Amino acid sequence: MPGQYDHPSTTGIESEAFNPVFIAQLASRLFNELPEAGSVPKYETDAAGAPSSLVSTLRDKATMPTDLQADDVVGDSSLPYLSEQIPEIPETPEHDFYFLPKTREKEPAPLEHHANKLTEQQNYSDNRQGDNGLDQFIRRSLPPRPENTKGYSEANPENITPFFTMLNGGLPAEDDFSFGLLYSAAQHQAATSGDQPETSPQIPSTEAFSTHQVQEQLPELPASTGEPAEGQCYAEKLYRTFAEQQGSPDLERFFHSFRGLHESPGKAPAPVWPSDKNTMRPESSHLPFSAPETPAEPYYFLRAPKQPIHQPEGFDVATIRKDFPVLQQNIHGKRLVWFDNAATTQKPLSVINAVAQFYATDNSNIHRGAHTLAARATDAYEGAREKIRQFIGAASTSEIIYVRGTTEGINLVAQSWGRKFLQPGDEIILSILEHHANIVPWQMVAQERGARIKVVPVNDRGEVILEEYTKLLGPRTRFVSLTQASNGLGTILPIREMIQLAKRFDTKVLIDGAQSVAHIPVNVQDLDADFFVFSGHKIFAPTGIGVLYGKRELLDIMPPWQGGGNMIKDVRFEETIYNEPPAKFEAGTPSIGDAIGLGAALDYVRKIGLENIAHYEHELTEYGTERLTRIPGLRLIGTARNKVGVLSFVLNNLPNEEVGKLLDREGIAVRTGHHCTQPSLRRFGVEGTVRPSLAFYNTKEEIDRLADVINHIQRR
Repeated sequence: MPGQYDHPSTTGIESEAFNPVFIAQLASRLFNELPEAGSVPKYETDAAGAPSSLVSTLRDKATMPTDLQADDVVGDSSLPYLSEQIPEIPETPEHDFYFLPKTREKEPAPLEHHANKLTEQQNYSDNRQGDNGLDQFIRRSLPPRPENTKGYSEANPENITPFFTMLNGGLPAEDDFSFGLLYSAAQHQAATSGDQPETSPQIPSTEAFSTHQVQEQLPELPASTGEPAEGQCYAEKLYRTFAEQQGSPDLERFFHSFRGLHESPGKAPAPVWPSDKNTMRPESSHLPFSAPETPAEPYYFLRAPKQPIHQPEGFDVATIRKDFPVLQQNIHGKRLVWFDNAATTQKPLSVINAVAQFYATDNSNIHRGAHTLAARATDAYEGAREKIRQFIGAASTSEIIYVRGTTEGINLVAQSWGRKFLQPGDEIILSILEHHANIVPWQMVAQERGARIKVVPVNDRGEVILEEYTKLLGPRTRFVSLTQASNGLGTILPIREMIQLAKRFDTKVLIDGAQSVAHIPVNVQDLDADFFVFSGHKIFAPTGIGVLYGKRELLDIMPPWQGGGNMIKDVRFEETIYNEPPAKFEAGTPSIGDAIGLGAALDYVRKIGLENIAHYEHELTEYGTERLTRIPGLRLIGTARNKVGVLSFVLNNLPNEEVGKLLDREGIAVRTGHHCTQPSLRRFGVEGTVRPSLAFYNTKEEIDRLADVINHIQRR
């Protein structure tokens, strides 16, 4: 955003480096990339369990930087927290970030841009020197540091108290990065605060520092050149440089403004650095910059979940319908009734806006770019992967693979796992309710490998016969692939019991969740599924994006399915070394914007609450079943006691396609045909059906319209 934070004394990229929002982003990224940062609470809800006392914080964090020599520490007997004896300088740490505990389990990670990272387990860059990251770019562009750094560590209790006040007032005590950054800022404030109005903070008690000497946490002396000293945190250098250029900050008001407590609505929550104590408004002429106009939620994709997954916040269908612009239109002069949800769901404004905002402000390829937009796109893309992990209860983001949809996910497993592990005579079990996408890929690999396919039958209601399924299982059963909910009949299969039965023979199980994930809660670890697949467009996300979950131990031993960029560590003509999951299965440029839209859709569903959705849709399905069964000449196909909102039917002596066209004239959208589930429909003696399918934005009034129009069609 060049020009929006310009300062009279700087131009171009130098003024960009002083953007406080930019500095905060850089600080966040640097912290997220530091070794041993995994203990920091990831979300606000996790911070509640972190220790908050100052004593425990100092005990956990206090270390002495190796480059800070004893003579460099200014002792002052009047300060209660400085001891008379200078402690022995500890041995050289394993890494340069002195405020982190040592570890001998890992090699120290280089300081690199976040865009070079994927997950905690995955590094997409072979750059080991950190010479092409954003931090290096800024280092080369910053002006030199003033030579005079006298008084750097001359802190006193009055000036350092705001730091401890803020620390104990809400920051997670485990946040090493914030601890080091704030502490150094408080000290620097003490050295430059002579011309500022005097404050009256409370003096920290001597007891709080009796056993933990704060001077052990003093950062090393700043370098006198543009480059930071060895081991010095670069975000800390940025912070100090900004303070020297703009004047020393008031820490308490700085962090209050940073948390969005400034008075100007519609502005970005940029830090406020007033030149006097009475100045707080961002538009004041005393400020070195003005806050730019931004969307209501800048960097929306970095927002962490505030509530546990699937915790409902209330359900009101009239309010929900306002979130879906497509439902507000008329078709043939009649208000649209969307009963084609099993084919695809409509998209709420939050999803539409998330995708639009990505392409409007953050569009970039991911992982390897050294520029800001690449970092934003990477954060958004991988942030959506974390939302998916939570939504389906996976153990790690390395188990979440982006695919185009359910079909591609099943093909990936069939071609990768099936081709490697299936042997002649092995058996694959499917149910008769499967979508073609869960039949054809297994037929292809079975024919290639010499395996056999067995089919689980259903009763006249469309329910799986568990006794027959049990008989099909045996020592030759190598794989079971089942839909969780039928797209043609709506039947919900007892997959928990079916998985448990299959595990007795050490059989791998894949669950097709395309028709279930938007209607009922799913936890893949609780189910003990080996693979789980679903499509984004079935859960109010864009088309062209889907998810394959696989247990990490299985993904590790499966070969890649497609080759290309992003899925490799090293390519030579003699040999190629593949990346670890999930990158191993994500060749080429992914559908970044659609992945971000999927993350926004899961946020939306979680806010409503899957329990609320399931309860409402169950009532809607029962109501629709009761209304349709009263229509003369209508036969309902699939009457399972446990089903999602699919109401397939046929009318006597009237083609399905004609029924669909007549309903469309009344503004009612339904699907007609075989719905890619021909075996199950033929079990009931039909080649196709008319299929209204429901979602939580449908209403009983819409079902009444459907029933009235069908009655009218029958009386023609």
